[in-house]
Amino acid sequence: MRRLLCVMFLLAALSVGTPVHAADLWPVGDRPAVVRAWSPPASAYGPGHRGVDLAAPIGAPVRAQAAGRVSFAGRVAGRGVVSVELTGTGDPPLRTTYEPVAATVHKNVEVTPGTMLGTLELPTGHCPPTAPSCLHWGLIRGDTYLDPLSLLSPSATRRLPPRLLPVWGIAPAPFWNGEPLPTPPLVWSQTTRLGPPAWGNPPPSATLPSPPAWGNPPTATIPPGPPA
Repeated sequence: MRRLLCVMFLLAALSVGTPVHAADLWPVGDRPAVVRAWSPPASAYGPGHRGVDLAAPIGAPVRAQAAGRVSFAGRVAGRGVVSVELTGTGDPPLRTTYEPVAATVHKNVEVTPGTMLGTLELPTGHCPPTAPSCLHWGLIRGDTYLDPLSLLSPSATRRLPPRLLPVWGIAPAPFWNGEPLPTPPLVWSQTTRLGPPAWGNPPPSATLPSPPAWGNPPTATIPPGPPA
């Protein structure tokens, strides 16, 4: 009976989903490529990039990265923008912005990490040439722009190492006693150079002459040319 109760308790624990931590949650996709990084301007109206661009397909779900309240959901200069004031981040609070987004939430709605805010719209010219469509994700406190990637944990921003995959359909090189065999010598004929013979099957001497020494092809008789 005690063993049965232990098994039931274990199954119940496994059935409970692992909670999503905001520090490990990206606003779109799963570890999307950062196609343009944050580059703060030197002055209020100077050049720079006030956020990061994350590669994502059009129509991809855009999620709230952290808990807060929707402070704006509408269109600015023809593009959809959603802004969320983050809970417990001081005064003035931190604000995250997402664009271009077709919003599915309204102003003053409370959101939690992972709450869907809308879907990614058609690009409006802000994406670099390497990404046909992307999400612009920003972080602001008052009038100061900050790096939104600072909201993520190091494990979330760390790129996974590449994996080597097997390559099929390529015949392995022949080996003998653990060493690769040399490339078989090419066989010369009187008129043309043939390809390498099959291993263990040299061409019959009745039809092909014996191969010459390396670097010394047979001398061919060249007929005299027409008189000058």
